[in-house]
Amino acid sequence: MAVAKYKIVRKCPVCGEEFFARTLESWYCSPKCSKVAWKRKHDEEKRQLELDKIVSNIPKSKEYISITEAYAMFGASRSTIYRLIYMKKISFIEPEKGIRLVCKEELMNMFPLRQSPLDPNPRKPVTMYSMEPEDCYTIGEISKKFHLDDSTVYAHIRKYSIPTRQIGNYVYAHKESIDKLYKDIKPL
Repeated sequence: MAVAKYKIVRKCPVCGEEFFARTLESWYCSPKCSKVAWKRKHDEEKRQLELDKIVSNIPKSKEYISITEAYAMFGASRSTIYRLIYMKKISFIEPEKGIRLVCKEELMNMFPLRQSPLDPNPRKPVTMYSMEPEDCYTIGEISKKFHLDDSTVYAHIRKYSIPTRQIGNYVYAHKESIDKLYKDIKPL
């Protein structure tokens, strides 16, 4: 089995442990951490959908809203809203015992509306590359600098859509893209 001639040292975002990534796409130290990260992301998306559903059901003309609706609308925690009630910074009514409705206008003056999370896959803006030889590496230079085989470099260039240009017998790849791709690599 082929073994990579480079090491990538990364820090796992879940457990914080440093590890050697086997591929350029490895971000987690183990399958367990990968599953934990997927679960967290999935739960956060689900929570955001539930909050959006609650906000969409609130009528615009409603002056007083429940604590749950305030949490969904403004993103302020329940404990913050209760603390503001006890400090008498916001007015509330209690139509039934145990149910408190807070003034929406006062909360709007204190907090901005909750922002929806950004699209996880936004369209990348089109970038203009300078493909002049002084702004590029040749494949041989990349191989020597990062201690990789030519075939590995070609495979990564194709996989990550790095722009190339051929002048005579030499194939040039954009320097910034290559440096960004191989920034974590340490030769053996």
